[in-house]
Amino acid sequence: MGNRGMYLWIHFLFVLVAAIATSSHGDLSADSHWLLQIKDQLNDTRGSIVSWSSETEVCSWNGITCSPDKSQIVGLNLSGSGLLGMISPAFANLKSLRSLDLSSNSLTGPIPAELGSLSNLTELLLYTNRLSGGIPAELGLLQKLATLRIGDNLISGHIPPQLGNCSNLQTLGLGSSSLDGSIPVELGNLKLLTLLNLQKNSLSGPLPEELMGCTHLQILSAADNRLKGAIPRAIGNLHLLQTLNLANNSFTGPVPMEFGNLASLEYLNLQGNRLSGEIPSHLNQLSHLRTLDFSKNNLTGEISVVASKLQNLQALALSDNFLTGSLPEDFCTGKTSLQNLLLSGNKLSGSIPHCLLECSVLHVLDLSGNSLTGEIPSWVDKVGDLTDLLLHNNSLVGTIPPEIGNLSSLETLYLHHNVLTGQIPADIGKLQKLKYFTLYENQLSKEIPLELTNCSSLEGIDFFGNHFSGPIPSTIGNLKNLVFLQLRQNDLSGSIPPSLGQCRKLQALALADNRLSGKLPPTFRFLTELQIITLYNNSLEGPIPQSLSSLQKLEFINFSNNNFTGTIDPICSSKSLKKLDLTNNSFTGKISPQIGNCSDLVRLRLGLNRLDGEIPNEISQLTQLTLLDLSSNNLSGELGLKLSTCKQLSILDLNGNRFLGEIPSWLGSLHSLGELDLSSNGFSGTIPPEIGNCSNLLKLSLSNNRFSGEIPSTIGNLASLNVLNLQNNNLSGSIPTTIRNCKKLYELRISQNFLSGSIPKEVGELTELQEALDLSENSLSGVIPPSLGNLKKLESLNLSRNHLQGDIPKALGGLTSLNNLNLSDNLLHGEIPQGLSKLPSASFLGNMNLCGPPLSSCSEPVGGGRRWMSRAAVLGITVGIALTATLVCLALLYAILRIWCNYRKVSVSSSDFNVGLEHRKEDEKWVLGKTHHLGLVGSPEEDKRKGKLNF
Repeated sequence: MGNRGMYLWIHFLFVLVAAIATSSHGDLSADSHWLLQIKDQLNDTRGSIVSWSSETEVCSWNGITCSPDKSQIVGLNLSGSGLLGMISPAFANLKSLRSLDLSSNSLTGPIPAELGSLSNLTELLLYTNRLSGGIPAELGLLQKLATLRIGDNLISGHIPPQLGNCSNLQTLGLGSSSLDGSIPVELGNLKLLTLLNLQKNSLSGPLPEELMGCTHLQILSAADNRLKGAIPRAIGNLHLLQTLNLANNSFTGPVPMEFGNLASLEYLNLQGNRLSGEIPSHLNQLSHLRTLDFSKNNLTGEISVVASKLQNLQALALSDNFLTGSLPEDFCTGKTSLQNLLLSGNKLSGSIPHCLLECSVLHVLDLSGNSLTGEIPSWVDKVGDLTDLLLHNNSLVGTIPPEIGNLSSLETLYLHHNVLTGQIPADIGKLQKLKYFTLYENQLSKEIPLELTNCSSLEGIDFFGNHFSGPIPSTIGNLKNLVFLQLRQNDLSGSIPPSLGQCRKLQALALADNRLSGKLPPTFRFLTELQIITLYNNSLEGPIPQSLSSLQKLEFINFSNNNFTGTIDPICSSKSLKKLDLTNNSFTGKISPQIGNCSDLVRLRLGLNRLDGEIPNEISQLTQLTLLDLSSNNLSGELGLKLSTCKQLSILDLNGNRFLGEIPSWLGSLHSLGELDLSSNGFSGTIPPEIGNCSNLLKLSLSNNRFSGEIPSTIGNLASLNVLNLQNNNLSGSIPTTIRNCKKLYELRISQNFLSGSIPKEVGELTELQEALDLSENSLSGVIPPSLGNLKKLESLNLSRNHLQGDIPKALGGLTSLNNLNLSDNLLHGEIPQGLSKLPSASFLGNMNLCGPPLSSCSEPVGGGRRWMSRAAVLGITVGIALTATLVCLALLYAILRIWCNYRKVSVSSSDFNVGLEHRKEDEKWVLGKTHHLGLVGSPEEDKRKGKLNF
């Protein structure tokens, strides 16, 4: 009994101690319960928490860290575990937790406010997820928190000022989110803070002065926000600061000279602000500085920062400011570490600075976009160990020095947009590491040297806009790594070398605007990576090789303005094709139905060829098409519904073909249409009123067809219209007054129709008319509306061959821009306005009662000013003259009859004598014959003696 009693007593004490320990240090069984509940709410895509099971000890679970005595869960790390789902509020039940790391997953939803109850938490890492909502203010309750990193999420809203209560916080990472509002001044209470990352948000307002009290700060990044105001001068108090990044904000004012006090500073980035003034020379005191970037500001003055004083400086970027002068002479004296010098986009002048010779380890030199003059120095090969030399966009002259071929490490050479002359030196072929070489927009000439093709690492060549002549190097195929070849706008001749087909990585080929001839080499079939090819404006000929159909990555093809023949089938099969231009060649045959497979096609230009047949039905599959130009071919048939699915069309040009039938009403559903040209075809029927639904239409040309009926009044809905051409059709009726709504009309041509009625006065409201107003060869009547005098920009006005009446309005004399006027062949009368007197007389011919310069002068009545007879007076005078002429004719007829009667009497009395009858007839014949003969042939003198008229 004694032993048993002692045993029970010892057991009681053990249970009591265990209970006390459990109450003070936590309950693992309870924690495991909550963790299993958390597990059920997560989607474990990688099996990272498959070990979490009630059958195993919780301290052995993946990601779990227990205290040394395994009485508490102190850490949970599931970073990068591929977890999906939301952060459970149940985490708040893990009271002993000190570190919680759920970073780099795909967690969504808000940050639970319950996490603020984890009073032992020192580290909370939730960065790089897809968390949303705001930052819970309850996190400010975490007094022991030293590290809070919740950036790179979708969290939004303001930064809660309560975070300033986390007095032990050393690292605060809120970058790469969608936070807005100002930076709370309460963050200045975080006296132990060493890292503050607020970059890549939408924060606004100033940089708080209170932050300058965080004297332990080593890293401060607030780049890529909307901060503004001056940079606080007190920033010079942050003596431990190593990294300061305020790039891409809207800070103004000068660069504080107090930056010179930041003795520990290694990285200083203020690029992309609006800082002004000069660069303070105090920056030369920053002996630890490795990177200085002040690019994209408004800094002025000369460069005062010198690498010789900043011996650890590796990168100096002052691009895109307004700096002047040149580099200081002592810029690189002594031992320097400068590797990258970026001074582009300033106003530096003079020649390339000689002091660069002393920059012994320089790799990247960018002096582009300045006002440098002179020649590229021959000592350029002595500058450091250059990998990138960028001298473009200056005013450099002279030749490319052959010494440039000694830069054996050179990878990038940009010399474009200067005034360089001469030829490419053959020494360039020694640059085995050269990847990118640009010379465009210079004045270089002669042949491209064969040695260039020894630069086997070349990936990009751009020689656009020079005067290179001769052939493309036949060994171009040696450039196996070539991705981009731009030789456009030179004087290159000869054929395209077949070896080009060996450049199998080529993605873009531009040989346009040269004098190349011959056929396309069949080796093009090997260019399977080719995406862009432009050969326009050459003299290339022959059919397109069928093998080109294998180039399935082609997106942009422009073969326009050559002499290609045959069918277009080989280049209509690329399913990647977006833009195809074959304008102005001699292609024949039909448009291939394969074109329907190019479902991404946006622009299709086939104009000025000899294509025939109908538009294939498959073209309806090109639903992304914005431009279709089939003009000046021999295409025929009706439009039908073939293009009705091409809802994105902005330009449709079918002019100069043989299309028939009516315009389909579905054209009105093409709301993006900006230009519609159906001119010079055989279209008939009426113009559909639905055309008025094309509210974005800028040009509408239906001329030289057989359209009939009236001009639809819905034409007035085309408020953006610049050009309206309906001439040479069979249109009738009146000009719709709704035309007044087309306020942006620049050119209006409705001539050669059967329009009637008067010219609407509303035409005078089209004050943007400039190119032409042509209403000629119709049946328009009435007067010329004076409102046409409002068309002050008009250069050409043609109202000829109508039935217009009345005076020419004086207001037309005020059209000072008018250089072509035709009012001929109408019924106009009166005096021509003085403002039109200098125009040629042909402008007014065919109007019987017009007078005044440039026609004959108008008569002046005695009493003073001119007066013009009314139409009734003119008609009365005309009738009077006609009656008088009739009376005179009747009197003459009466006199002739009297003479004839007397003659008959004489003839009857002579017939009583039979003797000599035959002789009398002969005499009569002879006399008549002689009279006839004398009347036509006799001399004028003889006729006058006999009192006869000579006809």
